[in-house]
Amino acid sequence: MVAIFLIRHGETPGNAERIVQTPETPLSPRGMVQAGRLARRLQQSGIARILSSDLVRASMTAEYLQLATGVPLQFDPLLQERSFGTIRGTPYDRLTIDIFAPGYEPPEGESWDLFHARVDRAWALVEHVASETNGHLAVITHGLVCRSLSARHLILPQGEETPERWANTGLTIVDGPLPWRVRVLNCTLHLDDGIADGGPA
Repeated sequence: MVAIFLIRHGETPGNAERIVQTPETPLSPRGMVQAGRLARRLQQSGIARILSSDLVRASMTAEYLQLATGVPLQFDPLLQERSFGTIRGTPYDRLTIDIFAPGYEPPEGESWDLFHARVDRAWALVEHVASETNGHLAVITHGLVCRSLSARHLILPQGEETPERWANTGLTIVDGPLPWRVRVLNCTLHLDDGIADGGPA
C-alpha cells in the first residue's frame, strides 16, 4: 500500500499575529518545535521521499523531516499557497473584504479558479512522484492547498468533512493508489505533550 503524508507547515509569525502570509515568512520558534515533533512522530513511518513547497515556511518544515528520515527532499512551486498578491502582509483585522469569498480575485494574485487549476497540476505531480517512490511520500504544503486537495481529490472517512482550517503541522494520511482515501485527517497528536516524542502516525 502506498501512502501520502499530506502536511501543513509549522506556525509562522504571520499565523500567530493573524497577517496574510508573505512568501519569505519563516517558521516561528513555536513552529520549529512543531516541525521537530512532527519529524519525531514520522521518523519510523516508512517515508521514502519528501516533496515540498519551496516557500520558506514549508521548506523549513520539510528540512526537519528530512533530517529525521534521511530521505531525498524535492521542492516544487506548484505546492505553494494561494497567492493573495498585494494583499499579502496585511493584518486580517484591517481587511475590508473577505479574501476567501468564492468570487474574490486578489490584486496581482490568484483567483480561486487559477489556484484550483494549479493545485490540480500539483496533485498530478504528487501522484507521479508517489508512483515512482519505493515507500511512502511526504508532501509539505499549505492550508488552502490541503483544503483544495481534500475537497476535490480525496475520499474522506464517512461522516468527515473538509476542515475549514488546517492546523500547523496537521497530518493527513492518504492511502492509495486510486481511489485515494483519507485514513487520518488533519491530526496533531504529535503536538500533545504526552506523546510529543512518538505516538501513532
